[in-house]
Formats: sequence, structure tokens, C-alpha cells
Amino acid sequence: MSLPSEMRFVDLPSFGGPEVMTLAHGPLPVARPGEILVRVEAAGVNRPDVQQRKGNYPAPKDASPILGLDISGEVVAVGEGVNEFGIGDKVCALANGGGYAEYCAVPVGQALPWPKGYDAVKAAALPETFFTVWANLFQMAGLTEGESVLIHGGSSGIGTTAIQLAKAFGASAIYATAGSREKCEACERLGATRGIDYKTEDFAEVIKSETQGKGVDVILDMIGASYFESNLASLAKDGCLSMIAFLGGAVADKVNLTSIMVKRLTVTGSTMRPRTAEEKRAIRDDLLAQVWPQLEEGKVAPVIHAVLPFEEVAEAHRLMETSSHIGKIVMRV
Repeated sequence: MSLPSEMRFVDLPSFGGPEVMTLAHGPLPVARPGEILVRVEAAGVNRPDVQQRKGNYPAPKDASPILGLDISGEVVAVGEGVNEFGIGDKVCALANGGGYAEYCAVPVGQALPWPKGYDAVKAAALPETFFTVWANLFQMAGLTEGESVLIHGGSSGIGTTAIQLAKAFGASAIYATAGSREKCEACERLGATRGIDYKTEDFAEVIKSETQGKGVDVILDMIGASYFESNLASLAKDGCLSMIAFLGGAVADKVNLTSIMVKRLTVTGSTMRPRTAEEKRAIRDDLLAQVWPQLEEGKVAPVIHAVLPFEEVAEAHRLMETSSHIGKIVMRV
């Protein structure tokens, strides 16, 4: 397969608002040993992209400086030692960067086949959120069948994924916070037992009432400091708080930590990007074995709010920053 010498990509000449991003031309990336080169057909838009654009989430040293963590498309070249995929295969992948481009090189251990019946847009909506939810809610927090869970940001790409996976794997009760009645109802349609409008309700009081004071077994949190004490109050004995972002601040002042000891709580958290290739491969293998069958049977599916052309990347970021979306924002490349 002959490849062009140049590709279009989203350049970030300076940090700032959505308008700083421009379309530019540059050389194609090369598939290094253990990598595949993908001709990108669609790319997901995620909060880390917005943070990187603002200068708050630098790319790892060995990663592409180009924005973009979610891609789907066709394999057009393979690096040395790669035998899992071949040229022409349709894949989606968690990129370490470089997704906002016509071509992207990714470690083969972070790529998965398109689920049966999926197109490029649906496949591109999967990697970042499914890797994140699986690692934090299931591998680290250990959510298991019969346990209850509270998911913050229930209408986000992460939230809509977490609700569905919690339901698919037998959670006994699923609570989700969101910023409007419409969003709460969307969470309930996806499988949440009760949507909680955080603008009009105190989620800790709702959890206390709904669980007769017991609390939930697991909380998946992307808010951070401003929710920390209420999260501790909302956990049951031996419960686990899993933190994945700090939309409400990273520094919690004057928090009473007594409940961590009294209730034997676990507080954990992680970011996906600094994980090693081996750690990401382990998550990928779990997803392929346990989650991909759920996708192919239609028990779980990505929720896609909007699909925009690649050229409207600034508009995609503006939409993300309004937080008015329910589910994922995807660009067609």
C-alpha cells in the first residue's frame, strides 16, 4: 500500500482557547517496533484533550505532541514484531497522542478490533472511556456483582460508559449525578437506579436516604476536592472511592478523615496516560475478553452526542467545554 508523504493534523502552536488549534500539514508518523500505523477515520474528543490544549496536561516525553487519544480506522503499516493485526484490519485504539490527524501510530497492545456491526464513529467512541472505566471502576475499585455504585458525571462519556458497564456486570444499585433533570433521565434510561441532579439535590443526602443510611460500595469520582467529604460520607463500610479527575479542584482543605478509619475505606485513583504499555495491554486484554462480547451483543453501546467534521475541531472543543453534551463527541476525519 503506497502512503502519502504528508498528512493533515490539528496543530497547537500555543496554549489557549479552542481558536488556537489550526489545521496543518506534516509528515506521517512511522510505526516503530511494536506499533501499528492507522489511517484515522474518526477520532474521539475527550476532557484530557481540552486540558492539554490549555497547557494543563502535557504529553509524555515519548508521545506525539498532537492532541487526540481515541482513534478508529484502518491499519496501513505494522512495525517490527507485530503479528496481532495486519494491513487492512479495522481497529480502534487508545493513542498516547496524535489522534487528531489523518494517520496515527499506536502501540499494538492498545488496539482492539471494531466490535461486529460497528462503524468508524461508534468504534472511535470506545477506547478512552472504556479503558478508563474498566481500569478504575473494575480493576482498581473492584466493583463486583451485587454491589452498589455512585457515578459522578453520569451524562459524560465516562459516566454513560460506567453506568452501562456497572449494569452489565450486575451492580445491585447504580446512582449517577448529573446537572439537569434531562441528563438524570438519560442516566436512568441507560440503567441508573436513580439520577441525582447535583444542582438541586445534595447527593450525599440522597444516597443516605436511598440506602437507608448504609451508603454505596464504590464511588467513581471526577470532581475531586469539592466532593471529597461528601463522597466519604456516602460510602458504606469497606467502600472504595476511585478518583479519575479534579473538575472541582485537586486540593481539599480541612477534611475530616475519621470516616476513612471508622468505615475502613479505600481511596484510590489513577490517570491513564502515564501507565506503561504493559499496563495498558492488560486493560486491553480484559476489555477484549469481557467487554467486547457485551458490545457485540448490544448489551452495552457508546452514547454519541455529536459527530463533527475534522475541520470543526474548535467547535468540538467548545461543545465539550459547555458540558451540555450527553455521551461522546466524535470527529469524522
